[in-house]
Amino acid sequence: MAFFYLNQYITLPLEDAKGVNWIFLPAGIRIFITLILDYSGALGLAIASLLINYIGFYELDFTSALGIAVICGVAPLLGRHFVIHNLKVQADLSNLSLKQLLLIILAYSLLSSGLHQLWFAARGLDSGSWNHFIAMFCGDVAGSILFVAVIKYSIDLVKGRLGRENLIE
Repeated sequence: MAFFYLNQYITLPLEDAKGVNWIFLPAGIRIFITLILDYSGALGLAIASLLINYIGFYELDFTSALGIAVICGVAPLLGRHFVIHNLKVQADLSNLSLKQLLLIILAYSLLSSGLHQLWFAARGLDSGSWNHFIAMFCGDVAGSILFVAVIKYSIDLVKGRLGRENLIE
């Protein structure tokens, strides 16, 4: 939740509509959490999203907030399972390549932005449109790639300081 609000503060000038950002860093966290924690991660994301949307950020009716929460939990989970089942990635992610990670990001971004915009349009919310789909898709891709790059750089930095080839020895 805190990262969502931090993203809103940092990227407010890049917001296309309320909740539709050209750079959305929490998208990377959503992917990361579901990659590591699978279903429990998706549940945690859905709960956090429900709290963000029902209590604070949007102040939507419960049905609209619940739909957004389900999308926030399910979209990265579907992206994860799509890659694991179709690209033969092991469940523990030990053979996950950069190409497969990029496919997860693209699958997640398409699912997330598409499902969000369909839900927004179905609920009559201001953000539901083709233009907002493009902005949200680009924001999810950009935010995910930035987040993954920061994680990768941080791991390399720690490995270098420890003088190791791997973090776990």
